[in-house]
Amino acid sequence: MRVSPRNVTVVALLADPDAPTEIAERMARMLPARLADKSDGGRRFEVEVVSEPFTAETEDLGTLMRRIVDRGEAERWDIVVALTDLPLHSHGRKLVVDLSHEHGLALLSLPTLGGWRLQTRARRVVEEAVLGLARARAAGAEGPSQAPPPLAPFAGRLAPIRPGPVGEEETADLRYVVSGPRGYLRVLVGMVRANRPWRLVPGLSKALAAALATGAVATVNSTIWSLSESLSVPRLVIATVGSVALMIGWLIVDAQLWHRSAEASREARQRARLYNTSTIMTVGIGVLVCYAGLIVINLVFALFILTDQVFTSVTRTPLHGTEYWTLSWFVASVATVGGALGSGLESDEAIRAAAYSKREQQRREMMLDDDGDQKKPSFVGE
Repeated sequence: MRVSPRNVTVVALLADPDAPTEIAERMARMLPARLADKSDGGRRFEVEVVSEPFTAETEDLGTLMRRIVDRGEAERWDIVVALTDLPLHSHGRKLVVDLSHEHGLALLSLPTLGGWRLQTRARRVVEEAVLGLARARAAGAEGPSQAPPPLAPFAGRLAPIRPGPVGEEETADLRYVVSGPRGYLRVLVGMVRANRPWRLVPGLSKALAAALATGAVATVNSTIWSLSESLSVPRLVIATVGSVALMIGWLIVDAQLWHRSAEASREARQRARLYNTSTIMTVGIGVLVCYAGLIVINLVFALFILTDQVFTSVTRTPLHGTEYWTLSWFVASVATVGGALGSGLESDEAIRAAAYSKREQQRREMMLDDDGDQKKPSFVGE
């Protein structure tokens, strides 16, 4: 426990592990100075980062807000801002931030800020939230009976964010949400960014090894030379789409990445669609990165190994830049199919670790535990 001096406001950034903690730690370096410059009356701010899975086992807003209240009271922080990369929902809308001026706390769902300039946007939201909460506490605000100051600059700069409904018995007294197609797209992109799909490439080492071996064999195969020369660009595009789709589908099915909701509510179905769409996009981006890498590697190998004399004797076509490119493109599709088969050698845990953020991995592990009627760990303090 700690008691802060009267002119010092202690702000705790309570962050889920992985990406939220990284964002909070970068933010904490500059936040005290920025808050002091924008605050009234020469107030100073101390910012500390606490990394712990406060969203473990639940996506319920009421439960999360109570956890944050209890955590803040136990440590006697003046203001608590909780950050999670879990997409949260309220009354069918996607939550951006929940604020309680009575308790001096805020809950921020990072995916609703989108996938670009996330650090800047998150810092802006936290600054506006902390300053508003600090002003309310300094003025002696007594909770929802006194109207909390609206975050007009925050809502205006980050449209389509707008105020959302708050129930009378809820801990929050001010809420911002996103809805509609733009809001859905923003959350989806934010979820994909949180999953960091580029990590899927090193996570598929065995699949890549199988793809590279398939590509090397295909590059020196005279039948593949003849086929690549006979294929038009539309057919090559179809081969690309087919091989990439096969790889995506195989990874999702084999590693059991598809989300199935046990609930029949409309909100549960919407959440399942959001999770599954983000899964397809995450795996799809990772596979496309692998595909582009295969084209480059196959092109380098073809430039090194093939000669004009041998190629012309088989295809009756001179070996120019176009032929190198067409062959490498086609071989990448063939190799991707081989990689899909090789991905069966990867462990499901390795693929999930590469495809999802740590918080999403925990959520899926709890889903599997629920299906197997296993006992789940409880959150500290509950």
